[in-house]
Formats: sequence, structure tokens, C-alpha cells
Amino acid sequence: MVNSGGWLEWEAEQARDWISRPQAGDDKYSRGVLGVRTGSKDYPGAAVLGADAAVRTGLGMVRYLGPRRAANLVLQRRPEVVTVPGRVQAWLLGSGINAATRTDAVSTALAEALAEGLPTVLDAGALDLVARAIGPTVITPHAGELATMLANEAKPGSASQIAANAGEWAIRAARLFDVTVLLKGAVTHIASPSGARLTVSTGPAWLATAGSGDVLGGILGALLATHSDQLETDAAALAPLAATAVLLHADAAILASAGGPIAALDIADAVPLAVAALLEHGIDPGQRTTG
Repeated sequence: MVNSGGWLEWEAEQARDWISRPQAGDDKYSRGVLGVRTGSKDYPGAAVLGADAAVRTGLGMVRYLGPRRAANLVLQRRPEVVTVPGRVQAWLLGSGINAATRTDAVSTALAEALAEGLPTVLDAGALDLVARAIGPTVITPHAGELATMLANEAKPGSASQIAANAGEWAIRAARLFDVTVLLKGAVTHIASPSGARLTVSTGPAWLATAGSGDVLGGILGALLATHSDQLETDAAALAPLAATAVLLHADAAILASAGGPIAALDIADAVPLAVAALLEHGIDPGQRTTG
């Protein structure tokens, strides 16, 4: 469905084509390896949430490279995660990191990851490094974070102004930073420099909970890793992949909630069911709600 302003509401019929099904001859590398640099001393849980969600979305390997405490917590939750450097096909960077307090070592590690030119999700404490992104990149700010990114630009906007006209600001940011923008909100807007305009508005209000965005980052990172070959030659694939991640996130929340409250790990736990429902028959649209 096309909304006013030319925005396309992303639905299951389109999203299922962007889920990668493993084939009989696949191995963990051909199924996609996601590198993750997230979490911090203050927010180690973000690393757990993103890694857990990525594993559950369906890829071959998650390689977590972050603070020792966060790495230990990730391994306690997901012992299959690898915590030594090596080959990756996409990056998830910044969740649970504070740009104002991150160390020089962390900044250098984030910059080195960006310099590889791989498909990348930039979140939270790595958003200020968007100018260093040389590969296919999706940024995932909420209105307040986008306001911070735009503070020194010719036309800054406050968080309230951005939230009130999210679509226009998403388009502006995509053009300004030359990346795909996933602007989180009650209605999530995805805009690309090439002109893609997608919305997802199916998530329950219960999604507004601590760590929910970290789960979304993990889902999106996994989708980029499983489509890394395509993204090498087709950066336009970023927008539908981002919209599919948002839809899976919303569907997982619907399944986890069943009408009641949820926590971020509940959403991650329900991701495999959301993927299966999307691939096999789709979730009943009557279950989708913004309330």
C-alpha cells in the first residue's frame, strides 16, 4: 500500500523474498558471518541482545568483538558465538556504546571496521562515525539521535520536530549522509539516497521497551550478512532489507506479547517463529496492531 507522499507500507508479501533460506550445500560461512562491535562497560546487555537476535534470525555465525565483560555475558547466553577476530561479511556497530565516553581504542576499532567497506548497521554510539562509512550502510537512529547527528548541519532539527515529520527528516538525512536511514518510531521510516521510501507501522506499543532497538540491530545485521554478496553490487537492497528487519521485529513482538507486556529478550526469543511464519504462510494481518 502506498501512503501519502509516496511511502510504501512494507508487508509480508514483499518481506518474505528478503529472507535467505539455507540450501543443502551451505556451510556456516556461506550462510553469512556477522561481525559485532557493540556493548560497553555501562551497557553490556546491548551486546547480548544484538548477538542473540542475530543468531535467531538465521545466519551461519556471529563473531562478537567487544569488552570482556560483555563477551562473557554473550557467551553465557549464546555459547556458539565466536569471540576472536576473523572473517566477517557484515558489521553491526555501536549499540550500547556512548559516543561521548567511548575510549580511543573503541573508536579506532569502529573506524577500522567501517574502513573494510562491508555492509554495515550503524547504531547508537557509532552514528557519529557515519562520514567514515564507505560500504553499504544503514543507520538506525531514533528522533533524538538523528537530532544530534544534524545539530551541526545547516538545517538542524529538534527531536520533537523530527518525530512530528519523520518521513521528511529521514529523506533529508539519507541525502545528507548518503546512507540508508532507518528512522525508528511508532511508524518506522526507511529512506535511501536513491529514493526508496518504505514504512512499517505494524508493531505493538509494547515494543517501546529498553533494549528493543538492540534486538532490531541484531536482526538487521543478520539480514545484511546473509545478503552480503548481493549488497556488493546492489546497494539498493539495503532499504528492503531494513524494512524486512523492522517487520520481523514487529512480528516477533506480536508473537511474544500475545497482547501483554514484553521485554527485549522476549522479542529475540520469538524471532525464529516470526521468520517461520513469514516464510511459510505469513502472520494473520488481523494480529498486526499498532496498539
